[in-house]
Amino acid sequence: MANSQEKSIDRRNFLKIIAGSAAALVANAPRASAQVNGARPSNEQTPRETGKVGAPATERTTVAPANNPYTQGMAAFVSGLRYEQIPGEVIDRIKLLILDSLGCAIYGADLEWSLILMRTLQQLDSTKSCGVWGTSLRLSAPHAALVNGTLVHGFELDDIHRLGVMHVGAVTLPSLLAITEIRPGMTGRDFLTAAVAGYEIGPRVGKCMGEEHIGQGWHSAATVGVFSSAAAAAAALQLSKEQTVHALGIAGTQSARLMAAQYGSMVLRMHTGRAAQSGLYGGLLAANGFTGIVNVFESDYGGFCTTFSRSHDRFNLAELTAGLGKRFETMQVSLKFYSCVSSNHTTLDAIRAIRARRPFSVDEVDHIVVHGSQVTVDHVGWKYRPAGISAAQLNLPFCVATLLLDGNVFVDQFTALKIADPVRIALADKVNVVADPEIMARGSEFRQMVRAEVFLKDGTVLTETVEAPRGSERNFANKADVVAKFENLAGHVIPAGQAAAIREAVLNLETLPDSSRLAHLLMKQ
Repeated sequence: MANSQEKSIDRRNFLKIIAGSAAALVANAPRASAQVNGARPSNEQTPRETGKVGAPATERTTVAPANNPYTQGMAAFVSGLRYEQIPGEVIDRIKLLILDSLGCAIYGADLEWSLILMRTLQQLDSTKSCGVWGTSLRLSAPHAALVNGTLVHGFELDDIHRLGVMHVGAVTLPSLLAITEIRPGMTGRDFLTAAVAGYEIGPRVGKCMGEEHIGQGWHSAATVGVFSSAAAAAAALQLSKEQTVHALGIAGTQSARLMAAQYGSMVLRMHTGRAAQSGLYGGLLAANGFTGIVNVFESDYGGFCTTFSRSHDRFNLAELTAGLGKRFETMQVSLKFYSCVSSNHTTLDAIRAIRARRPFSVDEVDHIVVHGSQVTVDHVGWKYRPAGISAAQLNLPFCVATLLLDGNVFVDQFTALKIADPVRIALADKVNVVADPEIMARGSEFRQMVRAEVFLKDGTVLTETVEAPRGSERNFANKADVVAKFENLAGHVIPAGQAAAIREAVLNLETLPDSSRLAHLLMKQ
C-alpha cells in the first residue's frame, strides 16, 4: 500500500497552481466591447457568441428569468458609464480620494500584520503578475488585491462613506490596479471611469442596508465592499450589462466579515482585502462566462438584503439605483485626519474646539460625557482595555484620552507602550458614551453627530456639538491638505522623489496612455 503522503496532493503546490491561474484566466478572456445602440463591432466576439468555454453559451451566460430591476440597473450603469459622462468635479474629487488611499496603503506596507500576510502568501504563491504597493513583492492578481486592500485599511487612516458605512478606496482600487497589470493598455481615462463605477456602487448598497447592518455585527466595509470591487473590475474589463450582473452576483455570494474583529485582532485589517479580492474574482469569472446570482439584491430567499438584514423590510432597495448617474456618491466620501475609526472623529473635533475656546489641563478633568447615536455607543463606546492597536483605534474613550494627553490622534499615538499606558487608561475611564434620543431621532445621516460635555473639577461644564467631522463630505479637505497627508504617510516607506512621481501620476491620471504606469510607480524602486 502506498504511503499516504504519496497519495496526497502537496497543498503548497496546489495553491501555487490555483493562484497562478488568474493571469491565464484573464489572458484568455475575450474583452467585452462597449455597446452603442445595441450594436457590437463585427470583428469582436463576446463569450456568449464564441461558446468556447464550458457549457453551451445559452446555458452559460443567459440571465435566468428573475425579478431583478435593481441589479440590472446597477449593471447597466457600470457597463454604460463613460468618462465624458462624469462631471469635472467628480473627476477632481476621485483623484484626491485615490491619492489618499494610496498613501494609506504605502504607510501600511511596513506594519506587522501586513508583513505576516505577505510572508504567508509568498510561501503559497510564486506568481509575479502584480505588485504589492510600497514593496518589491509581486504576487498573483488575487493575492495582490488581498494584500493591497489590507494595506489601505492597515492603520485606520483610509476614507469613509459615512451613510454607506464603508471604506471605498480599500475595496475598489486593489482590483482595479491588478487589472491594469494583467491587462495592460487601460488608459488613465478608462481607469478613472472604472474607479467612479466602484465608488458609486458600494456606497449605494450600504445606504440600502442602513446603519442597522453594522449594528447587527457585520463589518459593512467588507460586506458591501465586494460590490465596489466587482463594479470597478467589471468596468475595467469592459464587461457587458449581462456579464456585470453576474460579476455582482458572484461577488455578493462571497460577502462576509464580522465586527468582533475590532476588539484587538489583526484580521480586522484584512477584511477590506478579502472584499477587494472577491470583487476581482467576480469580474474575472464573469468575463469567462461563469454565472452568479442574477437577483443578488432582490431574492426573497438567500439574497444579500434579506439574508444580511434577517428581514424582508429592514432595507431599502430603492437606494441601489436612486440618482444613479446623476447624483454621485463619490462626492460623499470623507477623508480621515485622525488615525482611528471615523465614528470617533466628531468627538475628537468637539474636544479640540472646546480646548481651543477654553484651554484646560488633564488634571482639571473630572469626567467627560459624549452623547451620540446608539450605533456610536455600540461601535466605539465600550470600556477600554488594552487588547492591541486595532482595539485602541476603535475605542472612543481611549482616543479622547490620547487627544488630551498628546494633542493629536495620528500614527505616532498608537504604539505598544501607549495603548497599555496606565495614565491613558485611567483617563479613558473618565469618558462615558451614552445614547441620545434627540440625536437618534435625526436619522442615519446624523449617525456620527455628538454632543461632548467636559466636566471640570471646579464645576465648569464645557459643551460642543459637532454634526460632521473635519474632512467629511460637508467639510472636505482642500487639495493641499490631501497632498500633505499623502506625502507624510508615503514618506515613512518610500523616497520623496518616488512619492512625488506617484502624486503627479494620480493628479494627472486622465493623461496617462497606460494606467499600469501607476501600478509600477507604487512598487519600491
